[in-house]
Amino acid sequence: MSITGAHDPIRIVVKYASPRTSAAHTSSTAASGESESADESTTTHLLSLPAGASLDTTLAKLRAEKNVVWAVPDYTAHAADVSIPNDPGTTGSSPGGWQQVQWNFDGTYGVNAPQAWANVAADGAPGGSKVVVAVLDTGVAYANRGKYRRSPDFNKYTFVQGHDFIDHTPYANDRNGHGTFVAGTIAEATNNHYGLTGLAYAARIMPVRVLDSAGEGEASVIAEGVRFAVKHGARIINMSLEFSSDVGASDIPELIEALRYAYRHNVLVVAAAGNEGSTTIPYPARAAHVVAVGATTEHGCLASYSNNGRGITLVAPGGGPDASIPGDPNCNPELPSGNDIFQMTFTGSSPRVFGFPGGYEGTSMATPHVAATAALIIAAHILGRKPTVAQLTARLTDTARKLGDPQDQRLYGAGLLNAAAATAPGGPGAVR
Repeated sequence: MSITGAHDPIRIVVKYASPRTSAAHTSSTAASGESESADESTTTHLLSLPAGASLDTTLAKLRAEKNVVWAVPDYTAHAADVSIPNDPGTTGSSPGGWQQVQWNFDGTYGVNAPQAWANVAADGAPGGSKVVVAVLDTGVAYANRGKYRRSPDFNKYTFVQGHDFIDHTPYANDRNGHGTFVAGTIAEATNNHYGLTGLAYAARIMPVRVLDSAGEGEASVIAEGVRFAVKHGARIINMSLEFSSDVGASDIPELIEALRYAYRHNVLVVAAAGNEGSTTIPYPARAAHVVAVGATTEHGCLASYSNNGRGITLVAPGGGPDASIPGDPNCNPELPSGNDIFQMTFTGSSPRVFGFPGGYEGTSMATPHVAATAALIIAAHILGRKPTVAQLTARLTDTARKLGDPQDQRLYGAGLLNAAAATAPGGPGAVR
């Protein structure tokens, strides 16, 4: 049995089936040539090899003893490396400059992306590797085809086959920029010396176009998109879209049935809580088993536009101005608005010109943070290989960072998404 991994070259940890007698102790040490340091009342011992002794030979001798349960080298651990990607940000000049722009990932009230990246990398799943996230939106700038271009900060291997349910083609090219922005928050290329970063940068994006160039789409079309995503292997569906608050479940039965279909097939649906500053959560976020995501600002306050109230699951960074919440020290609506959220997308109406436009704030921007974190959890097998929707939702909410007063759960739900805590070993629902 070959020895792999960093270990102390002269120390062995041994477990015996029962505490050894003096005679057994003398026989064992004489056979192996070791010196020992351990409490004789225990069955686990730390043995030190004398100079010149072979670690392999000593391990073989110990493992051959009838009273030895196991014998292993004393392996060495190291602190998880919280690496900072070299993406330069919007200026394109300073490695790591993304941190000055993407407060939502790395700021005081961000989701702590660097530690989340370190957590899942240590689990052998860097960046949420290969988990498929369907983005039901205006399409995504994912391919160089005809007049369309792939966003320069997307890896060409990021995408799986999607569909355009507006123009009824297999090519879900973006005509608006909204869907490209949302997909960028989830899986924009990271550590490539270019642009900004994505939270689940190694996840796979399934572009599903259910909204037209004006950002509008019918319930029947969105329902088709949900079913397509489920049938084609998506583990998570991101829906940064909302109906008006007067649309009830009975008005959109085809979509409600599609969402139930997703739930039955163990696909997590994450949806925007809406931007009217209302206490009514709209559909699809209001539907059963859907994670409803509100928005917070750079200051850690509920955003002024974010819907809240009964049905809100948790919040994530959405940017913009603070809401007026008396008694909440993080909320200062009289101050200038906090920063927007930034990702690479269209800078105008052309699907060929890309940049980092301002003005993107909303629960649409908050939602993909949650979808991306769910992808990291799935990839790292934090909850096992096939976590249920209920398990994923519980992990996201149980690890969220509390905001406001305890009575403010109606505003913030479980609290602010914490990607680092959600991907850390152990904790709520973890299987290891």
